[in-house]
Order: sequence, then C-alpha cells, then structure tokens
Amino acid sequence: MIRKISVALVLMAGVVIGGRAALADNDSELNIVHKHPTKDAKPSGGARTSNLTYHGGPVIHSAHVVSIFWGPSWGTGGSDNGISNHIIAFFGQFGTNGHYATITQYSDGTGAIQTSNLGNTAWYDTSTPPTNVTDAIVQGEVTKYLNSGGVTFDPSAIYEVFLPASSYSSQGNGTSCGGPTLQYCAYHSHYSAGGFSNVKYASMPYPSCGGCQASGFTTAQNFDHFASHETREAVTDEDANAWYDGRGNEADDKCAWSPAPFIDGGYGYQYEWSNKSSRCVATGQ
Repeated sequence: MIRKISVALVLMAGVVIGGRAALADNDSELNIVHKHPTKDAKPSGGARTSNLTYHGGPVIHSAHVVSIFWGPSWGTGGSDNGISNHIIAFFGQFGTNGHYATITQYSDGTGAIQTSNLGNTAWYDTSTPPTNVTDAIVQGEVTKYLNSGGVTFDPSAIYEVFLPASSYSSQGNGTSCGGPTLQYCAYHSHYSAGGFSNVKYASMPYPSCGGCQASGFTTAQNFDHFASHETREAVTDEDANAWYDGRGNEADDKCAWSPAPFIDGGYGYQYEWSNKSSRCVATGQ
C-alpha cells in the first residue's frame, strides 16, 4: 500500500499514527489514499506472514456500492457499455458470495462486517473527463453525483468512479495506467466536502497496461479484480484507522498479485487475507 503523504508537512507536524504517517486535510481528517499496487510493487516477505491488527476505527457493517461511469463510452451504444454492464452484474453478486465473506471475521466496537447485497446502483456521466484525473477531480465527480437529482447520501456506500481508456488517474507524483509515472492500479480513500461528511470513494482507472493486468483476464475482469480489492479494503479500513498490519498493509494489499488473481463464475478476483487462517484465501475464512 502506498499512502498519500505531504512530506514537508509530515516533517513539520511529526504525525505518525499506528505505524502510518498521516496528514490532516482541509477537513481535519486523515486523508490517506490506499493504492492497489502494480505487479512490480506487490508486498513481499513479512507483509505476507503477519496478521492484521485492529486500531480502533470503524468498519462498514453493511456496505453498498455506487458505480459512477464517467465518459460517453460507458453508456448504451458506447464502446465500453458491455464492460459497464459486466461491472454492475459483478457488484450484484459480490457482496453475498464467499469471496466477500472472508471479511466478515473483522469487526469494530459496534459489530462485525456482514455479507450484504452491494446493489447494482449505477450513474452514467456522459461528459468527457480530462486526460489527467487528479484525486481532487475524482472527489468532485462523486460530489457531482451526490448533488444530482433524487440522490440521498449513503454513509455505508463506496462511490467508485470508473474512468475510460482516454483518461488516467494521478495522485501525488504517481499515475495509473496511461499516465507518465505508473505507480498504482486503483485506490480508495474518503473525504468531507460540499456538505457531505466522510464520503468513501474509489478511483478505478482503465487497466490498459501490463503492470495492472492479470494473465488471461479481459478488461472487464481486470476491473472486477480492482473492485474486489478496493471494495473490501474500504469496508475493513474505511477511515485508515481500523484493520491493517504493522507495515501499514490492508487486507487486500497483503495478497495483491500473489497468489495470482483468479476467475470464478466469469468474474475476476484476488485472494484475501484471513486472520483466522493467517494466509491468503480464495474464499471462506
């Protein structure tokens, strides 16, 4: 996991929480971005042998997902419409299957994570995103959705923004596939702005490079892989102060790319860390 850090301010503030350097954003929250590593940056060694520990923060007990498809290619007749339909179907079954059930072993002071119908809510923004989609722009797109007609903010939702192949994500000095400095495949975080508090969200860039593609996967299945990783991490560590190991790795970071991602029922997944088994598991605990 690579974290969003302002080095100068951290040196000035000297803030270290639970082994993670942290920077307060404009809303005085811990604004840490958790990035899905590329194949070359996957954790190794002790990161794959030590259990997660609980640091006192909340988990999402009964999660939901809102898929935000940004760009004209995702809608009816667009080149990526089949992929967006696939992603909606993926979320429609993910929260109640065994690949999600692994995280029901994790809890906070008010209860455990539950398997839940993540839903199939989707929103299509047919405007064209910029080529370089910064973290602030991703947050702005989520806020745009929340301000659209008939929408009620859901504190148990993860708002996941899917980008077309014509755009790439940037955060700090790194970028996703398509950008000049490949450092990550996707990420999740949270923010408060525009009258909304503690909005959980994810940036889901197009998997257009080898560093973010699993062997034999379609583009849709690579998106599934990202979604399984980011969704489970957002649920188990929504505010960056719940479940992670002594090196700062969240549950999915510990199993990123090794064992190899796999396909089940036509959908792509990665392995998940189980404290009960002290290893990465495909399903169950």
